[in-house]
Amino acid sequence: MSKGKGRLLVISGPSGTGKGTVIARLLEQRPWLVFSVSATTRAPRVGETDGVNYHFIDREQFENMISRDEFFEFAEYVGEYYGTPKKPIYECMEDGKDVLLDIEVQGARQVMQKEPNAITIFIVAPDMSELERRLRARGTDSEEKLKARLERALAELEEKNLYGHVVINDDVTRAAQEIASIIDK
Repeated sequence: MSKGKGRLLVISGPSGTGKGTVIARLLEQRPWLVFSVSATTRAPRVGETDGVNYHFIDREQFENMISRDEFFEFAEYVGEYYGTPKKPIYECMEDGKDVLLDIEVQGARQVMQKEPNAITIFIVAPDMSELERRLRARGTDSEEKLKARLERALAELEEKNLYGHVVINDDVTRAAQEIASIIDK
């Protein structure tokens, strides 16, 4: 764990790159990292728990939080809001804890402006066909939503150079270890 003020770690990447799986493996390797739980208006997926994976709230609640300036960052993604409540992040960092954010590109840009010293990592799938395969394997999206995710992925890939590091998730263990090495530097 870091001494003094904690660091902010931002991990982004298109849907289907395996961010959640890589982050879970990373948290096993580095249990002192604090995972920031984002809020979203989307419905929970099978196996997700409110307050653990996300704070699942309705659109009206989310928009009220926006109006009260309660988000460190927020964005609308494929028709749903996602955002990071700022109070717990700043409290953890002031306590000297490193905080990991799993956020999309639009939100990451907001974080980079507010915290230019954040460690930023962009995760990619080995190629677009693998990304599509992973999204289809989820079985959670309609064909229309799947196409929207793929189109969004192409746009997000063009922004990967904004990040300090790019990690290819061709193997979960290897990708998590690469991120752990970045954090340990």
